[in-house]
Amino acid sequence: MLPAKNIFSYKPYWAKRFGPAPFLPMSRAEMDKLGWDSCDIIIVVGDAYIDHPSFGMAVIGRMLEAQGFRVGIIAQPDWTSAEAFRQLGKPNLFFGVSAGNMDSMVNHYTSDRRLRHNDAYTPNDEHGKRPDRAVTVYAQRCREAYKDVPVIIGGIEASLRRIAHYDYWADKVRRSVLPDSKADLLVYGNAERAIVEIAHRAAKGEHPREMSDIRGTAFMRDGIPDGWVMLDSTSIDEPGPLAPPIDPYAMTSAASCDKKEEGAADEGGKTIEFKVVHLRREIPRNHPRELSVVRLPAYEQVLNDPILYAHASRVLHLETNPGNARALVQKHGNRDVWLNPPPIPLTTPEMDGVFDLPYARAPHPAYGEAKIPAWDMIRFSVNIMRGCFGGCTFCSITEHEGRIIQSRSEASILREVEEIRDKVKGFTGIISDLGGPTANMYTLTCKDEKIEENCRRLSCVYPDICKNLNTDHGPLISLYRKTRALPGIKKVLIASGLRYDLAVQSPEYVKELVTHHVGGYLKIAPEHTEGGPLSKMMKPGMGTYDRFKTMFEKFSLEAGKEQYLIPYFIAAHPGTTDEDMLNLALWLKANDFRADQVQAFLPSPMALASAMYHSGRNPLRTVRREGTEEVFSPKGLKQRRLHKAFLRYHDANNWPLLRETLKKMGRADLIGNGKRHLIPTWQPEGTGDAGGEGVRTGRKNGAQTFLTKHTGLPPRADLPVRGERPAASSTAKKPFGNKAETARTSTSRAAPARPSAVWPPKKTTVKSPGSAAAPKATTPRGKNTRSK
Repeated sequence: MLPAKNIFSYKPYWAKRFGPAPFLPMSRAEMDKLGWDSCDIIIVVGDAYIDHPSFGMAVIGRMLEAQGFRVGIIAQPDWTSAEAFRQLGKPNLFFGVSAGNMDSMVNHYTSDRRLRHNDAYTPNDEHGKRPDRAVTVYAQRCREAYKDVPVIIGGIEASLRRIAHYDYWADKVRRSVLPDSKADLLVYGNAERAIVEIAHRAAKGEHPREMSDIRGTAFMRDGIPDGWVMLDSTSIDEPGPLAPPIDPYAMTSAASCDKKEEGAADEGGKTIEFKVVHLRREIPRNHPRELSVVRLPAYEQVLNDPILYAHASRVLHLETNPGNARALVQKHGNRDVWLNPPPIPLTTPEMDGVFDLPYARAPHPAYGEAKIPAWDMIRFSVNIMRGCFGGCTFCSITEHEGRIIQSRSEASILREVEEIRDKVKGFTGIISDLGGPTANMYTLTCKDEKIEENCRRLSCVYPDICKNLNTDHGPLISLYRKTRALPGIKKVLIASGLRYDLAVQSPEYVKELVTHHVGGYLKIAPEHTEGGPLSKMMKPGMGTYDRFKTMFEKFSLEAGKEQYLIPYFIAAHPGTTDEDMLNLALWLKANDFRADQVQAFLPSPMALASAMYHSGRNPLRTVRREGTEEVFSPKGLKQRRLHKAFLRYHDANNWPLLRETLKKMGRADLIGNGKRHLIPTWQPEGTGDAGGEGVRTGRKNGAQTFLTKHTGLPPRADLPVRGERPAASSTAKKPFGNKAETARTSTSRAAPARPSAVWPPKKTTVKSPGSAAAPKATTPRGKNTRSK
């Protein structure tokens, strides 16, 4: 693999003389104004074009522009023909294709596979401006438009579908998106390093199809090149009486697929014995690690073998540290999908350079006064870092952004805050978020680079915080103080999800956060109360939550502020039984919580929890045919509805289903009209239709309303969220009697789902004596990032 090169050290392309564009052009008229006769690179994307560093197409476009290339944008084109893909003319170098900031299937469908009717990344929240499986469709249309122009795919959809993967919406294992799209090259993860290298080499005449030495890329290949050592991981240990188990990392020569004397099957089908490499997964002593490749089970194998799929998922996740990851190869038919190791993380100066590019910080003028919910949510927020070492199995951020934290400098962050203050229309002095995938991982890294390079842990904080992890929150405390001290800044809120098991390591940080940066409510994510599902999520137990809650309440009291935690929970996650959900419901009732909306676990491509869901096995441990831990997953619609119903135990529409279930579970003692009962014996007139998402039925006086459907996007206008943080107040009012907190059940980071036409929310509101109407939210929720 090529060594990491500073992304700003390349000699600029000749078109640098044109300088930066106010916006990257979306029409020939804009190109004419810039004096361009053509575009060097055209980016096709499924989102509206917003020129801001929170949107992938803007980052890549501005990054390429800084290298001297002329970059055009085709946003949300009509995909029914190739004509829309010709609107900027023929690109000189290549098309870059992305579905947008979200996987198009997550964007289109709920966790119950129902069609959504909104799209937060589209003007006026309009649904239907992108196709299903957008990367594949767009890439094929680009090829139709100009057959000889290379096509490079990237973004979250391509990244998480780079190998054979379980697709929840088709309920089957699908091929890698690479052969389906017929793209020349796939760029996965944060793409700055790869795309800059590709562009400069393409400008010198090299075809992207021939670029096989760039980290963070995948491509189709015929066989294994000379000089490589292949580690065969195409089978699972199968203990037998006559032979010891074969290690899934048994090593064969690179040519073993072709030459029977090297370990392949001969014409009679007899298999020649492999040379075994023991569980150390070693390569020959003097052989470079960068010339070793792990062969995964073929697509045709994992298609009909869920256990082998779980094994492949485990191997893939063990090869995600850029310091020690090997290349991966997976047979698809007669060809191989080859995955180079992940990209080397950006340095702090490189991160600063990316965020200091000349973004307009606004939607393209072509959208006029149209409202784009995703833009409204993030326009006053600042991303201070990338990556996440939490390793939560329901999330694919590690597979996309990496486990190593990439932090910006204080100076760069403060410059962006000042730019928002001075340039962004409508700014009132409140920074809505200072965070990232996690609020409090800024500058947290391994204490030793060599240890980090050799580490193969899936999480730095589970089952316990690694002793080699630096948990010093001092730099983050300093950043908070300097940001709120800037002239014109009235308030700095923290809306990203907080990793509270890290926060309790620094009481000073918790005090700083609670005293100055909580606008009434703070998001944290226990995810569940029971050990079974928590172990499958790789999340800490409730003891850590209780410790943080005690600190939070103590410092809130000292600050003289009435503030509340927003705990999120997940329903129907792999490893969750009906008993687990009952115990969670009892915990919610004991703590006086009432969920406002719920959504069940959504298996996203390449997540470890999705492998559990599909295979019924636990890929967090070694996978074997026999003896591997089995994982139960709630799959049927009725059971998924039941798990959501437990979270909304107070909803009268759910009571018939819960009564039936409690009786079957032998817990009829929880049915009654007393305080110790979960649900009553009586049924309000006009209720009893369980299944609606977000059906409101009122609450008793003083009950804590909470929101379990966390998507990271603004709430729908027709379904106001109760319990939301008031953005403009430093001290929260008391909206729900004695307390107010919220929680979550969704793993999808999708746009909020509007209930389908075949399943509308009930309009009936059942009020218990003394109940009062809850106030509407005044601000959207936090950034489109994963809560911890």
